[in-house]
Amino acid sequence: MTFEPLNLLAQMDGEDAAAAAAGAAAAGAAGVGMLINLAIVVVGIVAQWKIFTKAGKPGWAAIIPIYNVVVWLEIVGRPIWWIVLCLIPCVNIVVLIILFVDLAKSFGKDGAFAAGLVLLSPIFMLILGFGSAEYQGPAALAGGGEG
Repeated sequence: MTFEPLNLLAQMDGEDAAAAAAGAAAAGAAGVGMLINLAIVVVGIVAQWKIFTKAGKPGWAAIIPIYNVVVWLEIVGRPIWWIVLCLIPCVNIVVLIILFVDLAKSFGKDGAFAAGLVLLSPIFMLILGFGSAEYQGPAALAGGGEG
């Protein structure tokens, strides 16, 4: 007796065929989701690259994990040890919001723009990177931020 996959597929009943179709649909949906996620990541890298370049930092730093956070902390004027806070669950959310507010202020933007960075970061980071905003210097240092 030989194993013939085509004969096995031909012998599927209605339930097996429905299960196979559902599995294929789920795999297709997961593939589309992965492509959307990849597009968002690429947009984020491009936006961060432009922001870093505007701030006088190397754009390639946007693609280096952890180092990109170090550069971001330098741009907004926060101490490097804050990277440890980024590793603590729940605390990292608060730190990220503070960093977005500092980033907006570092480019001369107001609180409404900072809220946009928090809620729709890929879009507002593109606006910051490719828009007319100019780097004003580290906002946390200029505003008497904690350090």
